[in-house]
Amino acid sequence: MKNKALATLLCAAAAVLAACSGGDPVAGTEGTDPTAGCSGSCLGSTTSLTIADVQKVLGQGIAEAQARGVNATFAVVDRVGNVLAVYRMGAANTRSVTITTTPGSASVSGGLEGIRLPVTPAPVNIDHAAAIAKAITGAYLSSEGNAFSSRTASQIVQEHFNPREDFQPAGPLFGVQFSQLACSDLMRAFDGVGPSAGPQRSPLGLSADPGGFPLYKSGTVVGGVGVIADGFYTIDKDIADSDDDVDEAIAYAATFGFAAPVDRRGDRITADGKTLRFSDVDFDQLRANAASAPPFTGLGPAIGALIAVPGYFDGVVKSGTSFGDAASGIRSDGDVDFPGRDAFVLVDAANTLRYSPRAGTDGALLGSAVLTQSEVREILQAALDVANRARAQIRRPLGSQARVTISVVDTQGEILGIARTRDAPVFGTDVSLQKARTAAFMSSSTAAALLATLPDAKYLATSDTSVGVTRAIAISSYVTSLRSFLNDGNALADGRIAYTDRANGNLSRPFFPDGIDTAGAGPLSKPAGEWSPFSTGLQLDVTINAILQHVLFVAGAGVPDVTPGCAGVALADDLSSVGQTVAGVRLGNGLQIFPGSVPIYRNGTLIGAIGVSGDGVDQDDMIAFLGVHNAGQTLGGALGNAPADRRADTVIAQGVRLRYVQCPQAPFIDSSDDNVCDGK
Repeated sequence: MKNKALATLLCAAAAVLAACSGGDPVAGTEGTDPTAGCSGSCLGSTTSLTIADVQKVLGQGIAEAQARGVNATFAVVDRVGNVLAVYRMGAANTRSVTITTTPGSASVSGGLEGIRLPVTPAPVNIDHAAAIAKAITGAYLSSEGNAFSSRTASQIVQEHFNPREDFQPAGPLFGVQFSQLACSDLMRAFDGVGPSAGPQRSPLGLSADPGGFPLYKSGTVVGGVGVIADGFYTIDKDIADSDDDVDEAIAYAATFGFAAPVDRRGDRITADGKTLRFSDVDFDQLRANAASAPPFTGLGPAIGALIAVPGYFDGVVKSGTSFGDAASGIRSDGDVDFPGRDAFVLVDAANTLRYSPRAGTDGALLGSAVLTQSEVREILQAALDVANRARAQIRRPLGSQARVTISVVDTQGEILGIARTRDAPVFGTDVSLQKARTAAFMSSSTAAALLATLPDAKYLATSDTSVGVTRAIAISSYVTSLRSFLNDGNALADGRIAYTDRANGNLSRPFFPDGIDTAGAGPLSKPAGEWSPFSTGLQLDVTINAILQHVLFVAGAGVPDVTPGCAGVALADDLSSVGQTVAGVRLGNGLQIFPGSVPIYRNGTLIGAIGVSGDGVDQDDMIAFLGVHNAGQTLGGALGNAPADRRADTVIAQGVRLRYVQCPQAPFIDSSDDNVCDGK
């Protein structure tokens, strides 16, 4: 506690000297560190967005929109995703939005591509959903050690990293856009009053459309702002140039006084030796002076208005929660389950633990092999120990500890425990669970049978006057493709192969091998002409019905909201009936397809899985893999990683060996140990 208090005091003192402030870039200061002393400990009970702050953010963005002669829709959220304001300029029927990776040209065929709302005569809007998703992206991807925007997200989710660099592997967070979904059984929903315990859901998952930024106060993330003005919810397919993106310019103006610290911005951070992107605009390129923007309270109805959004916002500006306090839903463990590890946990509105360690629920299937409560606690503790020693990949200052979320599940996807390290980015909470469930599911002997029970994925066709289903995709078709691809008629039915998310990701890329442009798609991916970040394959198709149901609900189309559980939602062709048809939580928050998970075994029997997400995918792999190995050593060999001869890296598909895990070289802060995963 003394160290935390000292860090907070140092950060507060630095704020007086503008060293720990929001970090609005000033000419000549780009080489300084404006967050000295802030690396996870600058959050405090008074560090949050006030109503006046939210109004200032809105007023500054509106002034820039007016200077550009456009109408925009704005959303402001706190760090755990509570929507604090949604404001629309202009009439609803002028705020049409099209989801597409190719604005102005023929769209990819499939997935969410080409959806265009509103329809007439009654406007059915998704502009507010797009703005909320962008704001949540800025908040959820960022921390005291890194500031990422939705432009950063665009760079790291495409088929090449960097985009348009042919014959390069996919982005390191390929697939992360389909997380934080409203159907997730982990994410929270607006309680009608708010703000409340998070992490809160996002109507469109994470956004890769520029125009979403984090908001900072006193060196710590307090929320995010998202803007859509150009009518397209899209991606940036070419990062070789600098765009004059109207959404991004307006959103950036809104961050004045709350901007990301310069030394924590994505463009100061590298991944795989490549510099990340943060913004193609800076304050000196704006058309309005944000510092002199008219006050929000003085804006009249002719300009725009706050709007209520079903499931997210009631139309009244709110203050945000303070991250790390129980009210935010994420607080210190207090050395209860994870003593001496500076761990954080999830709690509900009553400050009751949501996911403290517990035994597996699959005793009827496993008998005495089921994971015990003490084993789950040991796995989480061991993984936290690895994380606290590991050098973060995508944080500053260099040499910081990895900040991650760790989830453990049983073979049926039931959550057995979740723990976080200090200042871990919020997005990793839902993602770590997706990863754990994916590893357990794909490694089981019943994955194919469950996929066969899922209702067809439905794709929509939209126009100015109608919306309806245009295609139906049988989920079982992916099993058929996988079996043919692997030349294994029992794939996903015999439990013979242990799959990690790295291996699952190999099979889910639009090129196999990853990055070889002349190769065909993996069996769990869409082929050329149908693949895009809005149409990924099995990952999206398992959840698309639930996503569409929720989007139509938010749009006010007369469709009921989703219930928790992303897989198994049936969507009628005329959209007249929707609902959950498959019980259980094995894919309760969807699949994930980038690295950071391993299945857990006892004497050759699958008993669960662990997923890790936060500060670099190789670190995620290592923390998951070594966490299980080290826990097994402590427990005298009672559990461990998959037998080496059953791991996915023994599988050769189309002449190429799948990957299992990839651990960083010399990854620890306190030692020079190398090849730390070899032989384990």
